[in-house]
Amino acid sequence: MIRALYDWTLRWAASPRAPVALGAVSFVESSVFPVPADVLFLPMCLARPDRAMRYALIATVTSVLGGVFGWAIGHWAFHALALPLLDFYGKTAAFEALKARTGTWAILTMLVTSGLSHIPPMKVVTILSGVVAFDLKLFILSAIVARGGRFYLLAFLLQRYGVKIAAFIETRLHWIALGVLAVLGLLFVLIEVL
Repeated sequence: MIRALYDWTLRWAASPRAPVALGAVSFVESSVFPVPADVLFLPMCLARPDRAMRYALIATVTSVLGGVFGWAIGHWAFHALALPLLDFYGKTAAFEALKARTGTWAILTMLVTSGLSHIPPMKVVTILSGVVAFDLKLFILSAIVARGGRFYLLAFLLQRYGVKIAAFIETRLHWIALGVLAVLGLLFVLIEVL
């Protein structure tokens, strides 16, 4: 199964319709789809480094729009749409635990960490933000910063270092994400204490 997904990704990355597929995956990843946009974004940037910044723009815009869609699901259609999706993905308990810890700083921290590292999953945070009626303007701004920061940084690194950085990212992504999460957690604690 993993080999089939890998082959599918490589075919799409080389396709002339790859930007459309990237936009679609980035959109649905932020609200309902479990596969991150990176599965298309990384090989597309490696295949065409001259277009990496364009791909970053496509991924950022569609990811933010998908996040707004997730927010709308949480805000207006949680019981009809979101709860069955959370049940389907087995994320209902995680969602309830996150909901219990909500507040402006908690939501912002979750938006940034999920936008940068997918911890917690972006779709859970976008839906949660809608359920608790998190300020939509602040939601959009934080999604632009987090998702744009991630995609543009990856595009820059892939343009500059190519295959070497891709191997580094693939082997150490979880450690990088945990490091960013630890720094953000420390900042959150410092803000709460001060």
